[in-house]
Amino acid sequence: MNIGSIKQNDAGIHVGKIATLTIAMTIALREVHSANPKAPKYEVLALSASRAWVQVGALFELFSNGTGEAFLNGKIEDPSLAAPLYISAFRQEDGSYNVVWSRPTRRRDLASEMAPKADDSLPPLPGDGAETGAGEASRERTEAGLGQSSSEHAFAS
Repeated sequence: MNIGSIKQNDAGIHVGKIATLTIAMTIALREVHSANPKAPKYEVLALSASRAWVQVGALFELFSNGTGEAFLNGKIEDPSLAAPLYISAFRQEDGSYNVVWSRPTRRRDLASEMAPKADDSLPPLPGDGAETGAGEASRERTEAGLGQSSSEHAFAS
């Protein structure tokens, strides 16, 4: 979903706006000059209520797997936000950028999450594992501190 746009002004500075239901901010991009290939392409600055520029994020240049087209990807982070705002900026034909947001997806191993958890600190539940005789089960419960039970004598088997 498109939440904003960034255009280069007459001074050559990329300035734009981002707006959602809870966020309305003016942003600017400041190019990062670094020899580190893992450095971001731009720092994201936001205009504060006191009219000062505050760094709130960074954008990295990535390339589409399918087309090889370059785009910017990163996040905006601020203590006033409940969670980071993950954004991507796609260059348009006129040189401006359309800004879209995305929710990060988590990769989970559902098979391991659904598997029963082993807890060796608890005594085995009745019916788990090998069946034991009534007398042995009663002795195991007593030794485990669970006390005597008359239930095994109350039901005819």
